[in-house]
Amino acid sequence: MNDQTQRPAPEGTRLGEMWDILPEHSGRSERGELTIGGVDVSTLADTYGTPLFVMDEAGLRKQARRFIDGLRERWPNSQVMFASKSLPAVGMYRLAQEEGLSVDVAGGGELKLALAAGVDPERLHFHGNAKTDAELTIALDAGIGTIIVDNEDELDRLERLLERPQKLLLRVIPGVEAETHASQATGGAKSKFGLPMDQAKRAIARMQAHPFMDFEGVHLHIGSQILNTRQFAEAVENISSVGEFHTYDVGGGLGIKYTYDEQNPSVEEYLDAIVAAAREHLPADARIMIEPGRSMVARSGITLYRVVSVKRTGEVFVAVDGGLADMMDIALTDQRYEALLANRIDEPWTENVQLVGRQCESGDLFIDGAPMPEAKVGDLVALTATGAYSYTLANNYNGALKPAMVFVQDGEARLVARRETYDDLLATHAPALGEA
Repeated sequence: MNDQTQRPAPEGTRLGEMWDILPEHSGRSERGELTIGGVDVSTLADTYGTPLFVMDEAGLRKQARRFIDGLRERWPNSQVMFASKSLPAVGMYRLAQEEGLSVDVAGGGELKLALAAGVDPERLHFHGNAKTDAELTIALDAGIGTIIVDNEDELDRLERLLERPQKLLLRVIPGVEAETHASQATGGAKSKFGLPMDQAKRAIARMQAHPFMDFEGVHLHIGSQILNTRQFAEAVENISSVGEFHTYDVGGGLGIKYTYDEQNPSVEEYLDAIVAAAREHLPADARIMIEPGRSMVARSGITLYRVVSVKRTGEVFVAVDGGLADMMDIALTDQRYEALLANRIDEPWTENVQLVGRQCESGDLFIDGAPMPEAKVGDLVALTATGAYSYTLANNYNGALKPAMVFVQDGEARLVARRETYDDLLATHAPALGEA
């Protein structure tokens, strides 16, 4: 629990509710500024610039231990993987390795980042519904631990490429229509991921007959930002119908609290639901694996922006120096976020504003109705719970530069990803510029 929750909230604010959404190691300075990991936001903005991805390092490590220790206590033969698509940064891969997490990757770039960070190849699991020969070759050459096979065309590729035994899991469609945004549902009958039960049994037989395919078990994933733990239990029950195996990877997908009004299950409630279903439906000696991503990193992050303009026209528009280029998730999933004026958090929140970005789209809207004090040019805005997918989806819309990322802990900040430069932006266009 954030110790700030024990303090009374200043009158006219929703700060008391905000502490449950902000990173665990958040606080307020004597000047009334938000602090993360003991560092005030003005110092972070002045030192590293904005937009800036800020991660509570101690919070990340605590959350990793909750999953690892909690699952091991309930089911000793277990393994927790970090679903790295949620935050594919070398600094996060290194933290995962240090905390004893395995890591799943879903493309050649993520695989290269994980290896560069020093992740033990044996602890890497390679996902994806359309892996190429080139990516599979990189994975096999690196000696990664497990490949999660999605389809029979992938088996064709592996038959051509395998020269030694390789551990494999098969992704199976569990037939659970997840209660989430359509773009985040992956376990229903029409999902592009995995094979239905009848086709899965044929693929399993094919793997078991191959001398280099070390088939270990099955994998499932029902989606992301799921707040109903019964759906995870249903998926475990459904997957048991495929057969009895050494390993069951039951995926991730646990949702988090993004807004004042949302209620999210705790890690403990999530693990209780999965393990109860496993005890009822899976072999007692099987290995259980989970893949938290969003729920591992989202709360630990904020994105820090500086106010560029304030207009009071048809609405009150507070525009910041970022937008769709660093916060694409809002447009893709309709996810609601919360924000606060981070350098004046104790002042009464007297306005409900349109918090907007700088990209040239009317849809570049962070929050429709964000409560805050009357904003001024130069103020700092913190968008909360942005640790998952913000960095992942960062892009160059309107020529924007991808933001830097810092990890903060015990009053110290360290840069883990530098800000992109205009030279970086131009580098891939060198051929058009007549450069080598």
